[in-house]
Amino acid sequence: MRQNKTDDILILIPARMGSSRFPGKPLAPLAGEPMILHVWRRAVAADLGRVAVATDSDEIAAVIRAAGGTVVMTRADHESGSDRIFEACQALDPENRARIVINLQGDLPTIAPEALRAVLQPLEDEHCDIGTLASIITDPGEITDSNVVKVVAALGGPGSVANALYFTRSPAPYGQGPYYHHIGIYAYRRAALKRFVELPPSMLERREKLEQLRALEAGMSIGAACIDSFPLGVDTPADLIRAERLLEQTS
Repeated sequence: MRQNKTDDILILIPARMGSSRFPGKPLAPLAGEPMILHVWRRAVAADLGRVAVATDSDEIAAVIRAAGGTVVMTRADHESGSDRIFEACQALDPENRARIVINLQGDLPTIAPEALRAVLQPLEDEHCDIGTLASIITDPGEITDSNVVKVVAALGGPGSVANALYFTRSPAPYGQGPYYHHIGIYAYRRAALKRFVELPPSMLERREKLEQLRALEAGMSIGAACIDSFPLGVDTPADLIRAERLLEQTS
């Protein structure tokens, strides 16, 4: 699979072996191949620019390199994926050619290439620092589930874009209308990524345990683009089984 070598956009996939809920998750077998390989392939298929996996694991690196992909080895002590991709970005692109850096979670093996393209839509507004994704919550049980992160934004359904006013684990906003599930993929302007990782953890970030609130508290602008459906994230072995069934249905 040949990678697009456009310098303007860089897609980085942070991956580590030490997940507390699912140790070794990136290399968990999915449809006969390590899960991280599925994520990498979908990022390449988006055809937006260079794609690389940022990891501290020699095992993950070997899998991606064997497939012909690019790997950036990073420190093992990063507290977040944002910190890891910033280190990788500096190493991979020291000349600052990339204007936009996409942080794609390594546990989204069902992410559609068009969803990755959609995360760039908010950045069409020159005042937007960070783009992200959302989808309408269709399961009523997820509205009150604290594991489901909601984005508060004046979205009008799939295809719409709006400023993110807040992110929360609680049901919000109040009143009649849809709730929006936040999809944790980010497209940073290069300068915004640098500023973000240099900020200290913020009060609301600590309270909600949501890193993106650090940006909002610092006055940075996050724009959300609404897509049709939520891509299945793999947090547990049970999720892996669901992802395999979904891949079978769409293959």
